[in-house]
Amino acid sequence: MTQDERRVWLIRALCKERKSWGADVPAMPEDAEGQRLLLRALMNVRPPVPAEPELLRVQDAYLRGRLAERGGAVGENGMSFSPEGIAVWRGDITRLAADGIVNAANSQMLGCFVPNHRCIDNAIQTYAGIQMRLECARQMDAQGHEEPTGRAKITPGYNLPAAHVLHTVGPIVGGAIPSPHDRALLESCYTSCLELAHEQGLASLAFCCISTGEFGYPNREAAQVAVATVRDWKNQTNSKMKVIFDVFKPVDYDIYRELLGVRG
Repeated sequence: MTQDERRVWLIRALCKERKSWGADVPAMPEDAEGQRLLLRALMNVRPPVPAEPELLRVQDAYLRGRLAERGGAVGENGMSFSPEGIAVWRGDITRLAADGIVNAANSQMLGCFVPNHRCIDNAIQTYAGIQMRLECARQMDAQGHEEPTGRAKITPGYNLPAAHVLHTVGPIVGGAIPSPHDRALLESCYTSCLELAHEQGLASLAFCCISTGEFGYPNREAAQVAVATVRDWKNQTNSKMKVIFDVFKPVDYDIYRELLGVRG
């Protein structure tokens, strides 16, 4: 199949699933971009139910093609790491070929179900593929309760360039001044991810800006917690694991460069 053929095949397969569940079936857009958005939306709302092997095979091929269309994987070679092994990089975390990337998840730990939402949870689940939601559901069923704030879980990266994804639930601040408890919970997110990555033998870990999006933690205060927590952990453990602060917004890029003392 060509990439266009895979896209149409996947839309039809997912719509067939929806019809069998008694859900509405959307019309097929004529243009490629409309089809991409519809396919992403269908993947976003798909519940964590088993998938046919052919669906997974075609999806995996499509997502490999989408990665190439979006510019391909980005490695660590072009990044400038400090002597302590920390770097800041501005770009799409779903293209980053680190050993692990961090996902800012919600307490259900099943990914964002809002079609085409712009949160990082939606993007990571979309480009990893529907296998990730299935694995998250398996872990949550075994746990038997929602994920507490400040903990971390790990899954394979599936169709992402990253080998693993670490999922953590940050504190919800809603734009208010963070309390000492909020700060402690955010610190725990970073520490839990670092410790889990270390236990799994990961050589590099890329953090997103945990809690600064939908959860409303102020950007500068969140970055201060992130940098201080990572530095303290690396000093205490003497870990050689590389840590990347992946940012998307220019304001976060400037804040992290300032806090890390990056010049030029």
